Amino acid sequence: MSTQLPVRARFAARVTRRVAAVSRAAGRGDGSVIGGRVGLGLDPRLLHRLAAGRQVAVVSGTNGKTTTTRLTAAAIGVLGPVASNPFGANLPNGHVSALALAPDTKYAVLEVDEHYLPHVCDAARPQVMAMLNLTRDQLDRAMEVAMIAKLWRDTVSGRHLHVVANADDPMVVWAANAAEEVSWVAAGQRWHDDSAVCPECGSAIERVPHADGTATHWRCTGCALARPQAQWTLDGEAVIDPDGNRHDVKLQLPGRVNRANAAMALAVAARFGVRPNDALPRLAEVTSVAGRYAVVERDGKAIRLLLAKNPAGWLEAFDMAEQAPTLLCINARDPDGLDTSWLFDVDFAPLRGRRVLISGDRAYDLGVRLAVNGVDFVHVRSFTDALAAMPDGRTEVIANYTAFQQIRAELNRVD
Repeated sequence: MSTQLPVRARFAARVTRRVAAVSRAAGRGDGSVIGGRVGLGLDPRLLHRLAAGRQVAVVSGTNGKTTTTRLTAAAIGVLGPVASNPFGANLPNGHVSALALAPDTKYAVLEVDEHYLPHVCDAARPQVMAMLNLTRDQLDRAMEVAMIAKLWRDTVSGRHLHVVANADDPMVVWAANAAEEVSWVAAGQRWHDDSAVCPECGSAIERVPHADGTATHWRCTGCALARPQAQWTLDGEAVIDPDGNRHDVKLQLPGRVNRANAAMALAVAARFGVRPNDALPRLAEVTSVAGRYAVVERDGKAIRLLLAKNPAGWLEAFDMAEQAPTLLCINARDPDGLDTSWLFDVDFAPLRGRRVLISGDRAYDLGVRLAVNGVDFVHVRSFTDALAAMPDGRTEVIANYTAFQQIRAELNRVD
């Protein structure tokens, strides 16, 4: 495909690859951001040119984008090599790097930041879009949830693409209803606080709850917006496809949320002609995603890393974590969002009764919140101090974005 590019675009793609390689060699990360930034500076239409001729799927949502993108790329990999951005560089510079590094692939699966869906859809012209969920995240520098839902709704309206959407999230359903074609997935929604009000008319959303925190049905009390019938459903550890066939999902990734991510991935891959039975063995091979869920042996401890960056993400992290000593780490830097008041929206009660350590730039904010929930904790100054204070065996680490990256660096993980 690269031979079909104009001369300027071929040069920009080549520079993208070289800059990324230099960045990796210098230990400055995977190089996708700086490489793509340089490439786009040389050719502002580089994303469009690199995506042309490929079959593209895009994945977006507040939580689970990186994992679902990784699983979707694995599933579509049944058909051949897939270009993707597996480390979460989900802005156009990351997309350019992903496509430049795999110039001859027929398929691409791109994780996209919620705000950038219109731009990326215009440039890459995807055939399929996955809409996972919408919850509040970094409100000091990001849009309010209903504004993102409106942005998504406007993006899919009148555009020729197939949407794979979470039937259990009212915000997602309202946005996806504007699309020409939709496959609905019963992916579940544990966190309801950001979809209590109908985005169409402002009335209350009424739910019939299930014991596991998902919803069997929801509807607006003031208009016709309601949960659609899902074609893909999650039943325990199995996914049921639109033909009623049951497929056991065996993942190395923990938690119900990742089985839901797998259901989304299977639904997207099906639009490319991939059968679930062919995709499932590839999903089972995924052990970690950009360091998430990785288990690292260190000093007699099996340390598992979980990323949680907002209230909905922390709720899912508690579901995935084992009843083991746990380190919680909170920063409040630009990539995290500077406002930590959202901690008071998280119920930390599931941590009662276990050994809890806290660290990070805003550990004292976290400590106040834990005290309100009656969770005993010990403050440590660093990850090294936390390891020294933990007994041998399993240790769970739950951290927000920059804290997570710091801990990965301390563990010398670059995968």
